[in-house]
Amino acid sequence: MQTIAVKICGITNIEDALLAVEAGADALGFIFAKKSSRLVNEEIVKRIIKQIPPFVTTVGVFVNESLNVVQDIVEYCSLDIVQLHGNESPQYCSQLGRRVIKAFRIQDAASLLELPKYHVCGYLLDTFVEGSDGGTGKRFDWNLATEAKKYGRIILAGGLNPENVAEAIVQIEPYGVDVSSGVECLPGKKDRAKMMEFVRRVNL
Repeated sequence: MQTIAVKICGITNIEDALLAVEAGADALGFIFAKKSSRLVNEEIVKRIIKQIPPFVTTVGVFVNESLNVVQDIVEYCSLDIVQLHGNESPQYCSQLGRRVIKAFRIQDAASLLELPKYHVCGYLLDTFVEGSDGGTGKRFDWNLATEAKKYGRIILAGGLNPENVAEAIVQIEPYGVDVSSGVECLPGKKDRAKMMEFVRRVNL
């Protein structure tokens, strides 16, 4: 069985970043979406990235941001991957000239029809919630995630926590899992014990 990659998203400070790495996270996510309660600016992210160990992947999360702004932030912070949670087109993704994870908010089987239009390194599946671009902590029908695997690498998000992540992996066998609110004590502040337990259960 393949190793499941773990991304801990919504990192806002160096303490949480280092604790996430200590817990065993493969990737850290930094949110630049202006409406997010986990919004962080590029100065902070640049400082955090300079202090984290090697071989940890850094991901910038954006929502309907202009191409130039994304490119400037990625370059300034030395981010490894761009994750897009808005209505970005396949052409937009290809113009970035970076590895891209495209997020899709899953409501029903029709939500999967857009995936094959995007030639990206991974598809992140989150839960559709009216008026939200993601990070709601709500779960969608995991049978749809299994169906989505035929299109490429699937990163499962939406409602994951230490209690259900092992079940999700057994059922779906995704390429990776992405967690934010499920390992927090409050928005933007991670809980060390929850992060440790989350990663432990991923690796059972």
